[in-house]
Amino acid sequence: MSKIGFIGLGIMGRPMAGHLLDAGHTLATVKRGTLDETLATKGMQELADPKAVAEASEVIITMVPDTPDVETVLFGEGGVIEGLKPGTLVIDMSSIAPIPTQAFAKRVHEAGGEYVDAPVSGGEGGAINAALTIMVGATEEGFKRAMPILEVMGKTITHIGGHGAGQTCKVANQIVVALTIEAVSEGLLFASKAGADVAKVRESLLGGLAQSKILDVHGERMIQRTFDPGFKVKLHQKDLNLALEGARTLNLSLPGTANAQQLFQACAAHDGADWDHAGMVRALESLANHEIGQD
Repeated sequence: MSKIGFIGLGIMGRPMAGHLLDAGHTLATVKRGTLDETLATKGMQELADPKAVAEASEVIITMVPDTPDVETVLFGEGGVIEGLKPGTLVIDMSSIAPIPTQAFAKRVHEAGGEYVDAPVSGGEGGAINAALTIMVGATEEGFKRAMPILEVMGKTITHIGGHGAGQTCKVANQIVVALTIEAVSEGLLFASKAGADVAKVRESLLGGLAQSKILDVHGERMIQRTFDPGFKVKLHQKDLNLALEGARTLNLSLPGTANAQQLFQACAAHDGADWDHAGMVRALESLANHEIGQD
């Protein structure tokens, strides 16, 4: 069992940390207000700052919102790098930019640690059920060391390539997810506006070539009007920003991604930045002056 520092106990991080505690690992985190009662009961320790967490840990896991957050946790004042012991494994499971990830890996390596980028897909449900898809960028040695820990939280774990490759894969994932949410939204909105029973339309589509996990899970959210976040609009906006910034660097056109980003922006303009990303349908409903399921 490992002494693990886990920094980032949000919607995804809380259940992920819980699985590690259940597996017998010892966990420490940075004190931020009141610790989740379940994690406290399972024995998670709270320390003053990331430096103290690093000093108490053999493995560090970060699960925070964006690239600057990872940089602050690792390299800011009182950061992980100040308490990093030789041989410490640093696993970043956040979704951040690939190029800075490579720079972070270099700095951790120079300090004597091993760095792994391991962003995840599967949303809150995947985190709760320990069924996340994990996309890994690492050396072969780093991947081997991280695998027993990642297996506690995920189901599909793939070593994509070197440092930054995991984050590149996650950006591609977020492009596909956003455009599929848009496609499901448009299909169900069309069916509803045409007067069809939208629940039966979804049921039928799930049996054909249009079937997808997003049609299954988010299609139901759209019909049931349940937009409490499993993954927030504002976080998907952040990921599509990474995609579009990368596309400019690569001299690549991603018109569908740009359109999906505009629809998320319309959600944010209607105070929907904290909706689940399935709430994209609301932007399209506004354009159609029709809500799915409306008579």
